[in-house]
Amino acid sequence: MKRKAKLSLGFIFAFLLAMVVTACGGGNNAGAPADQNKQAALQNNNSTFTFGIIPAETKIGDDVLKKLETYLTGKLGRPVKASTYPNYNGVVEALNYGKLDLAYLGPLTYVMAHNESGAQAILAKTYDGKPFYHSLIIVPADSPYNSIDDLVANAGKISFAFGDPNSTSGSLVPSMKLKELGVYKGPNDSKFKKVTFTGAHNVTAVAVASKQVDAGAIDSAYFDSMIRDGKAKREDYKIIWTSEDLFQYPFVIRKGTDNDTIAKLQDAFISLKDPDILKSFAADGFVKASDKDYDSIRKAAIADGRIKPKQ
Repeated sequence: MKRKAKLSLGFIFAFLLAMVVTACGGGNNAGAPADQNKQAALQNNNSTFTFGIIPAETKIGDDVLKKLETYLTGKLGRPVKASTYPNYNGVVEALNYGKLDLAYLGPLTYVMAHNESGAQAILAKTYDGKPFYHSLIIVPADSPYNSIDDLVANAGKISFAFGDPNSTSGSLVPSMKLKELGVYKGPNDSKFKKVTFTGAHNVTAVAVASKQVDAGAIDSAYFDSMIRDGKAKREDYKIIWTSEDLFQYPFVIRKGTDNDTIAKLQDAFISLKDPDILKSFAADGFVKASDKDYDSIRKAAIADGRIKPKQ
């Protein structure tokens, strides 16, 4: 009987020892998710940071893209890959589906992206030191039309060019004004002789100067930049309408981006002085921006049926 008792005690001791070892092992496993989170964060810091750019004017040259990638890589401490897209919508879709970490958008494409995926504006460019620009309607210098009222009165004789359908200054804002004046409802429903979409501001400028169209809508900053760079001659044009102030093109991060990355990006662009990069964005600097800066564009987009108001 005594031997059996000893065996039972030995068994109990062994069992308890096994439980302690198992518990210790369990403690190590419990710590695994925390370690995995650290590894995931480390991998995220080392993963490529993607940056998409709209075709606001023309494609930014590969040499400038490379300079921008190198600059941002140094500022963020991780590889950066910058790419231009053939149209505005392509950048928005890439941002919405998580294929981009950062995007350079027009104000309209920004409010669309914010509405669809919660993307956030964190920076805007400046031109002449101000974060504002305008939509312009331009005509050839020798055009008989001197005001938007002249344009309306002679709509049946006029071929009109918008830029990209998703451009703020090249489409949304001027189309809203023309709707207000009763000469435009849509591409296939207007009083104009012809309506075209050129796809880019520089193409609109060339089309107007060469009289391929009678009038066109364009971004004031890109128009001025083309003139300063010798890509267009001011004497070839008349400006017959100027919109109200529009907050400049934003740099937009995908929803869920951490605050440290946002701060590094803001510091990187605000500190950027490279003339080639600035010229490519038709900018002379950058400032911090927020979603509320684009409230007026959002209201216009809702009124135009481009986005639906959130309930």
